[in-house]
Amino acid sequence: MFEPDEELIGRVVRQLRRPVTVDANLDARVMEQIARLPARRAGGTTRAAWHWLTRPRTVRLSPLGALAIAAVFVAVVLSRPDRLSHPASTGAREFSFVVVAPRAATVSLVGDFNDWDAARTPMQRAGKQASVWTAVLPLTPGRYRYAFLVDGVSWLADPAAPAARDDEFGTPSSVVTVGGS
Repeated sequence: MFEPDEELIGRVVRQLRRPVTVDANLDARVMEQIARLPARRAGGTTRAAWHWLTRPRTVRLSPLGALAIAAVFVAVVLSRPDRLSHPASTGAREFSFVVVAPRAATVSLVGDFNDWDAARTPMQRAGKQASVWTAVLPLTPGRYRYAFLVDGVSWLADPAAPAARDDEFGTPSSVVTVGGS
């Protein structure tokens, strides 16, 4: 260990204690520079962002970089065949789900096939019969649990399908088994 140099510390302390002189006109010069800046109009940030987004640019890309981007694109497309491909090309079969809900304002089909997300598969009224709701969904071979969500609050099992074993949430649900081709 070394011992601090008392003389060096004393000089630093004396230097820090010396009064600092500030130009009396500094504030006036800063305010004058600010006043010279162009006035910002309302929406200026939005307009500047839009201009930046729509301005043409030149992008230089090496062949290896282009290949990497193409590989990522292909990987994304192949990882989600249910989004971009036709049901027949994935071995999926189209299934019609039908429920009678005479007083419903909205009905959604929820299940294993859509992560039980009511927003992903809203059902439509069938023709002029306001009480019949339908949805057509491509399903790949497998076993799926599902239910109908009426008006966002009432869970309803499909009366035309086998009931599923009770889940940990206590909500009624049904089972559909899709066979291979």
